[in-house]
Amino acid sequence: MIEPATVTTRYRGVVLAMLLLVYTFNFVDRQILGILAPAIQRELLLSDTQMGLLGGLAFAVLYSTLAIPLAWIADRTGRTRVITISLAVWSAFTALCGAATGFWQLFLFRLGVGVGEAGGVAPSYALIADYFPAGRRARALAIYSLGIPLGSAAGVMAGGWIAQTVDWRTAFYVVGVAGVLLAPVFALVVREPARAKQPADAAPIGRVFAILARKRSFWFLSFGAASSSMLGYGLAFWLPSLMKRSFGLDLIETGRFYGALLLLGGVAGVLAGGFVGDRLGARDRGAYAKLPAICFLIAVPLFAAGILSQSTEAAFLFFLLPQALVYVWLAPVNAAIQHLVPAHMRATASATFLLINNLIGLGAGTLVLGALSEAMKAQFGDESLRYAMLSGLVLYLLAGLLMALAVKPLRRDWVLGV
Repeated sequence: MIEPATVTTRYRGVVLAMLLLVYTFNFVDRQILGILAPAIQRELLLSDTQMGLLGGLAFAVLYSTLAIPLAWIADRTGRTRVITISLAVWSAFTALCGAATGFWQLFLFRLGVGVGEAGGVAPSYALIADYFPAGRRARALAIYSLGIPLGSAAGVMAGGWIAQTVDWRTAFYVVGVAGVLLAPVFALVVREPARAKQPADAAPIGRVFAILARKRSFWFLSFGAASSSMLGYGLAFWLPSLMKRSFGLDLIETGRFYGALLLLGGVAGVLAGGFVGDRLGARDRGAYAKLPAICFLIAVPLFAAGILSQSTEAAFLFFLLPQALVYVWLAPVNAAIQHLVPAHMRATASATFLLINNLIGLGAGTLVLGALSEAMKAQFGDESLRYAMLSGLVLYLLAGLLMALAVKPLRRDWVLGV
């Protein structure tokens, strides 16, 4: 145990860097399936609907539901330990994906990846909240959330290159084994912080649920995030296939296109959300919801222009700004969730939020876009995926509306002193 008040700024930075590295692996393992989808579909003879299930529901079911009990265990026994074990488990199952010979085998291995990753994110949010004071949490969470664009970019760029130069199975083996090797390093470097309440006194899950259920801001933030994630995960999974089908790019070209988009737009959006969120939130707590609402509404017409573009250059330019805007919500909203409950309930509260966000967003996003694409094939042929994505933009409009509705109740629901 270590007292956060005695921790040096340097060690806080080390902890945050290690959490960022683990989260990057989280998204490499989660998103690599998207860039590998064309090769997997070709070899295993899978439909768009089946790939949508593998990219979403196969992962999301256990990932979302197990996050709450694992977060509760983390609140009671130690967050660092749970993160370490989770990293080893999801990485091992990622490596096993490379050995799959059919749909159901790959489905079960993706379930295993979801089981492992269920114990990673919520305890990490809580660990950051333990180490960083309230006025710096959104910024710290923004840096942590860089794992999403960095991991996604690494997944599509490295995965695409390995798949085209070797094969898709090797891509799974490489990233899986790397994650297993990282787990003991994380355990040695990151120490468990002491808290105002000891882990054994962590609140029952039902009590945390009861507190959150009474707060309207929690529901608006959760369903707003879920709406955005539904399209966000869908786009992340299917965009490589769109670039191949509608723009004629190969795996390496697609990896470069989408990787650059994530690195430039995604990183800028995540960092802007953290720093601008803390700055505006210091004057008005409702800004943690207002800022994402504005960004979602601006992003919609720009994404539409990119989806309908006829050249890769135009598509990249139109996608760049909205790619940043739809990442802005991550740090402000996750910081707000930390302030809806007392400190010793943070991991469980975060897991409850993630249950809604991921079960709806991650579970349904890739499947819905895949099913829409198949349903539109009779009318649009090979361009059906383009129009499925265009139809899905209504979800970003819904996300903006729900975030706007969270502004006023968030000011009332905020728990002071945590």
